[in-house]
Amino acid sequence: MRRKLVAGNWKMHGTRESAEQLVAGILAVFPAHCDVAVFPPYPYLAPLIARNGGALDFGAQDCSEHDDGAYTGEVSAAMVRDIGCRYVLAGHSERRQYHHEGDAQVARKVGKALEHDLVPVLCVGESLEEHDAGRTAEVVQRQLGTVIDHCGIAAFGRVIVAYEPVWAIGTGRTASPGKAQEVHALLRSQLARADDKIASSTRILYGGSVKPGNAAELFAQPDVDGGLIGGASLKAADFLAICAAVC
Repeated sequence: MRRKLVAGNWKMHGTRESAEQLVAGILAVFPAHCDVAVFPPYPYLAPLIARNGGALDFGAQDCSEHDDGAYTGEVSAAMVRDIGCRYVLAGHSERRQYHHEGDAQVARKVGKALEHDLVPVLCVGESLEEHDAGRTAEVVQRQLGTVIDHCGIAAFGRVIVAYEPVWAIGTGRTASPGKAQEVHALLRSQLARADDKIASSTRILYGGSVKPGNAAELFAQPDVDGGLIGGASLKAADFLAICAAVC
């Protein structure tokens, strides 16, 4: 059975003090029945890892597609690994939307993360317009397929996939458990066409307004292997309640 992962993406929220308090709150009631990782903003990563890296896994919210060079403001995968991160997000919907990152660039970032022994969490998902136009399958399969083509199917022995329907992020709308399962099964079947064994072991997370009240039903779906949690990860009690919902 695939061990489930609950990952908290803090986005651009908080202060150093609140970040330390949030980690302390999670560690005070640390769940042993699932894997847990948190993705704080860059300025807080190194000190949090230095203080808590042995007890909790950390990830970066993004990394560059470049190793080094004149790319002011960018942070390389090597730098992220050097401070002790285990995970890195790639292709989060907000990076795709606000920074205009396309599928090919996201695939290159996944490749760089793998080169530097990071576990990429590849985010895929459709916008509200794409969802309402019935294009969900087309969009998520294109996004996943670009990474398969660039990195090879064997890479998914280390890559985690996160389905985040953009129309359900921060809107209060959530894909029904049945809809989430439908898309997760679609993604797994796409992987299986290339390698059935890889497909069966790849963890596919759901991210889209996951809350303590809906987490158990979402996580009970056979192809939902945990969650990528946004707003609800900013309160330790809510985040731990979601962790507790893992079957």
